[in-house]
Amino acid sequence: QVQLVESGGGLVQPGGSLRLSCAASGSIFSINAMGWYRQAPGKQRELVAQITSGGSTNYADSAKGRFTISRDNAKNTVYLQMNSLKPEDTAVYYCNADVRRYSWSTGVYNYWGQGTQVTVSS
Repeated sequence: QVQLVESGGGLVQPGGSLRLSCAASGSIFSINAMGWYRQAPGKQRELVAQITSGGSTNYADSAKGRFTISRDNAKNTVYLQMNSLKPEDTAVYYCNADVRRYSWSTGVYNYWGQGTQVTVSS
């Protein structure tokens, strides 16, 4: 199996910063895209940022200029640096990854982490 474990969430004041981490472990041959999604109360889960294995990135308009996604392929870890946080950034943040589990199979499986709460409030 494959597990994604997020960390780094918490309570921060408006204008502050947080850095989220997500480490993938288990039966992993390689990881294609990794990303961060978020879900606020009463709202649908939405993409925040995504990064390919080659380092290409994609951001939601709400994240552009404030958030930076990065990854360490050797550690199977993805990060989300969040700056200039706003109350509307309050949500549960979920890690997502497309994992190729075996060298002898091209099958790719999608996994989610359990989520980490980010609260932006004074």
